[in-house]
Amino acid sequence: MTISSESVQKLLKSDKFNDRITGINQLRQLEVSVAFELIQPVLTDGNARVRYAAISQLDTLGHQDLSATLAILRDRLFNDSEPDVQAAAADVLGALKLTEAFEDLQQLYHQTPEWLVQFSIIATLGELGDARAFPLLEEAIASSIELVQTAAISSLGELGDPRAIAILIPFATNPDWQIRYRLVQALARLGGTEARSTLETLANDPVEQVASEAKHCLAVSYDNQ
Repeated sequence: MTISSESVQKLLKSDKFNDRITGINQLRQLEVSVAFELIQPVLTDGNARVRYAAISQLDTLGHQDLSATLAILRDRLFNDSEPDVQAAAADVLGALKLTEAFEDLQQLYHQTPEWLVQFSIIATLGELGDARAFPLLEEAIASSIELVQTAAISSLGELGDPRAIAILIPFATNPDWQIRYRLVQALARLGGTEARSTLETLANDPVEQVASEAKHCLAVSYDNQ
């Protein structure tokens, strides 16, 4: 069966959940301008799974109209009733580098009781690459939620601010090996002598995944210096 704008639109207007999900998936096979237009009504669908699928598609469709996409994502960020959808909106803001939404992300981080939303906000800040995020990431790295801590470690590495090194080094002795693993990657991104010294220590980590990653990062990041 040939997929056309008409056939996809029919699926998106269906009363059946599975049809609407299928229609959202088939949007990938249409011209971006057409797909962006067709996705608009399902962004506020009554079913949270449909909204989640639709919002997630904006990471590829949103470039069609960044101003409209920013407005849509801000609306879902604050007004959607489902944390999964709010989290997806935060993810897409980072993917599209919409730095205009930084203050929105910061506000919601402090307002939401949902760990998943906090996690997605902190994870997206690294991708967003906005220097204003440093204080918020410094706050998040002290979170009682380990997944938020892990996301903050990764985002501090992506942000590239050398002030992060002193904040990150104490995590070299964290009992959670996955945090140490993320630390290795963050320090490798940041570089410098202090980071190298910690990576050399972590190259002897008792957990093989951490040690191997540290050795790899040392070889890639420092061998040619």
